[in-house]
Amino acid sequence: MELLQQAELYENATMSHMSTSDRVAASREGKRLILAINEVYKKTKDSNLMDVMKRLTVKKKKIEKRIKGRLAA
Repeated sequence: MELLQQAELYENATMSHMSTSDRVAASREGKRLILAINEVYKKTKDSNLMDVMKRLTVKKKKIEKRIKGRLAA
């Protein structure tokens, strides 16, 4: 599947030294991949797809956390 290849590339991409606009683009790409895989998952109920979505979500959340910054305590 092409989606799984794209997900693997996204998952293995290095996220260091990214500008804010690069992080926003990466976050949007992650969301696009997750939603596309979810559509396939709804039809097939393949647990492997669920695992891929979970891993992508973790990476996407890390990127979004960096975009929003840390709140002052």
